[in-house]
Amino acid sequence: MTDRPVALITGASSGIGAAMAATLAADGYDLVLVARRRERLEVLAKEVADAGASSEIVSVDISDRAGIELVADRAAAGDIDVLVSNAGVSAYGPFAEIAPADLDRAWTLNADATPFLARAALPGMLERGRGGIIAVSSTLAFSAGVPAQAGGGRSLPKRALYVSAKAGLVAFARALAVELEGTGVHITVVCPGLVSSEWNDGASRVAAAMTPEDVARATWSSFTGGEVVCLPGLEDLDPLDRLAQAELGIVSGNITPVLAARYRG
Repeated sequence: MTDRPVALITGASSGIGAAMAATLAADGYDLVLVARRRERLEVLAKEVADAGASSEIVSVDISDRAGIELVADRAAAGDIDVLVSNAGVSAYGPFAEIAPADLDRAWTLNADATPFLARAALPGMLERGRGGIIAVSSTLAFSAGVPAQAGGGRSLPKRALYVSAKAGLVAFARALAVELEGTGVHITVVCPGLVSSEWNDGASRVAAAMTPEDVARATWSSFTGGEVVCLPGLEDLDPLDRLAQAELGIVSGNITPVLAARYRG
């Protein structure tokens, strides 16, 4: 590594992760590249070297605790300026039919990895008073109550496991953002729609999909601009404002000793 700031990126071997690596390298960062496929990371390291970035390769699977702990140790070294927690897996399908081993792997990767890695990286960032975290969630994080046939003209998959993990990630980022106010450290959660990548076995390579490069561009602009929630394709942010107001109404209205009328008698 050089005297450039350092970004650690999980799921860096392809898709959004690789695009974020290129974006950060072009913006003056050295990189810690994390993914299972070492050969892909080695190719990426050579590509970003053209932008002057030095890369450290960590080839590990973070869908198990041992992998997360290894990467967390690296994140805790004190030199990470930006953590990009991007690795994930689809885990679609009827919940009652998901194999327990697949459930454990998907939940570990989609739900557990980001808080553990953030906890490891944050003390160093807070001590320096700068830096931050980018967590990659999904537009489907907001889809728990959306009918299967109402997804912008597309049929939505059975997704209870995936949505619960990604919705939790959005909640984590929004709550942590409040804790970090005034520290100089920031968190952004990005919620892409369909992305044209090999993720989900290439199922997202459709006409409505956004490129990983555009997602990375929106993500970096959102993070550097201080946004907490990045919705790369949403032109009007009014729905997000209404969501915050609805949450406030639920919290303020439900903290009461009085039983709601519909439950009396």
